[in-house]
Amino acid sequence: MADKRDYYEVLGVQKNASEEELKKAYRRLARKYHPDLNKDNPEAADKFKEANEAYEILSDADKRAKYDQFGFAGVDPSYGGGAGGAGFGGFDMGDLGDIFGSFFGGGFGGGFGGGRSQRRNAPQRGESIRQTVILSFEEAAFGCEKEISVNRIETCDECGGTGAAKGTSAETCPNCRGTGTVTQTQRTPLGMFQTQGACPNCRGTGKIIKNPCSKCGGQGRVRKTRKFKVNIPAGIDEGQSIQQRGQGNAGANGGPAGDLFVTVSIRPHPIFTREGQDVYVDIPISFAQAALGDTLQVPTIDGRVEYKMPEGTQTGTVFRMKGKGIQNVNGRGRGDQYVRVNIEVPKNLSDKQKKLLREFEETSTDANQAKRKGFWDKVKDAFKE
Repeated sequence: MADKRDYYEVLGVQKNASEEELKKAYRRLARKYHPDLNKDNPEAADKFKEANEAYEILSDADKRAKYDQFGFAGVDPSYGGGAGGAGFGGFDMGDLGDIFGSFFGGGFGGGFGGGRSQRRNAPQRGESIRQTVILSFEEAAFGCEKEISVNRIETCDECGGTGAAKGTSAETCPNCRGTGTVTQTQRTPLGMFQTQGACPNCRGTGKIIKNPCSKCGGQGRVRKTRKFKVNIPAGIDEGQSIQQRGQGNAGANGGPAGDLFVTVSIRPHPIFTREGQDVYVDIPISFAQAALGDTLQVPTIDGRVEYKMPEGTQTGTVFRMKGKGIQNVNGRGRGDQYVRVNIEVPKNLSDKQKKLLREFEETSTDANQAKRKGFWDKVKDAFKE
């Protein structure tokens, strides 16, 4: 795994990047390298997977802290792993916490029951992971089924998660008798003082693996890429997520797996824009249509619909088409569609067209253009003309 790139480098952000900066960087890369949009680019899938892994770690405060301190070894059990324990480089993250816990949460002259160290080898739930899926405008509006690739940590199928080679098993640590913790007693002027910490012999696991599994290096978990089919509900919006329970990273010590959150990113539509469940569309119309009225052929997500536009319609007027928007993701009705008409001023007129327009202008009165008359009346009043 020496060829792995730094996660911050992958996303193109500084180490002090905010959550919003991480999210923007990830979305940009997800759209740039998504396999559905780069079928002719064989490197896109790897780039997309790399960006997903980087964002999964850096968007989680706990994982990010471990990565900042220990690098890849702090977040990936299959990176640089060895047999015998879950520590990093011989030092267990829980040691300091246990020592300080003994100082401030324990007592003198006796054992200190409880504490985090005694639960070190208990079942632990796996971490949840996030994945992004890119949808078309229509796929988000009507729902669909999408196949996604997820890079996750799974229980090693070679050893069944024990970390021990086939035909062998882990042994109970003789030093801590399987508890994962040891107690040290010191004599002080105030009396006997005890501290608890991770067992140095097994690094807090309570087990010794003499013959580690060759596939996972004794960790009991490996990283794999899996494909899933996800049902996208109709009406889902940008940034919303679908939870897939139990499809995240595998748990430790027999604990349950975390969840998978599939976050939606929607490609822009060439005609429609969306705000919540409402759809917006701009339609150009001619001067004659606006003045005389017309039956417009309005595009909607369901197809074209006729709309009778009244005569004298002004540019920028917005018409509401009730129930022609997007279904609520919870199934409670549909939004509306809003149609804004804009009068297109004609160009490249023929001599005949210019003549007809001049004749029209000469016959126009204030009754035909009340707004223009009102504007110039205000100008006269303002400048005392």
